[in-house]
Amino acid sequence: MPRTAAAPLQALKPAPSRRRSAGAAARATPEADTSATQRIVDAITTAIVERRLMPGTKLAEQKIADLFKVSRTLVRQALNQLSRDRLVTLEPARGAFVARPGVQEARQVFEVRQMLETAMVRKLCAVITDAQIAELRAHLRAEREAVLRTDVPGRTRLLADFHMILARMVGNEVLAQLLTDLLSRSSLISLMYQSSHSAEHSQAEHVALVDALERRDARAAVKLLDAHLRNVERNLRLNPRVHDLDAALRPAG
Repeated sequence: MPRTAAAPLQALKPAPSRRRSAGAAARATPEADTSATQRIVDAITTAIVERRLMPGTKLAEQKIADLFKVSRTLVRQALNQLSRDRLVTLEPARGAFVARPGVQEARQVFEVRQMLETAMVRKLCAVITDAQIAELRAHLRAEREAVLRTDVPGRTRLLADFHMILARMVGNEVLAQLLTDLLSRSSLISLMYQSSHSAEHSQAEHVALVDALERRDARAAVKLLDAHLRNVERNLRLNPRVHDLDAALRPAG
């Protein structure tokens, strides 16, 4: 199947920066290089999560270097890091592409999320504060507003961020990083396999979960989160059926 660029690389929208002189570039420090590499990693990851870069999009090194005003070496470092995170695939003689996760990987990602997040919510019920409940309520209002105004990138980011806020409230940075990686991969999976999954339904499930957290009802919270993740997975087309033999056997191209 041919690769297609469903969104331009200009979707990366790097943060504005002042052009450096040749002398300044020559004096660039390793710390500056690391910062530039991370900027590229963060921009590509955000563009994927917000559905501005689609699976299979070619990530041309020179175009990215021009956008961020950096060398191709730094771009290559960023792409290598994204490859290790399974967000980018590197193909010999072809270059880098936004990853296209398979069905088995999709199922495994959601399986791991269920294991991690149900344990996370159970622990959070025992330690969550009233101030944290208020923070979650404010986030839910932002989610609802984005859903009502059909802000697809905004609601996608906010619905994913809800899970990250829960992880941060537990106070475990390793868990938060693991969940960050899984949520980014979940976004790719949704781009490839999502059917008519309703953002409104997800948002309502978040509200019910916060209600349970406010009651400190660990059993209800775990049950609600497990059902929420199963609903998201259920709304993915992970079992495609092709009934037309001609369509099934026609060569791609």
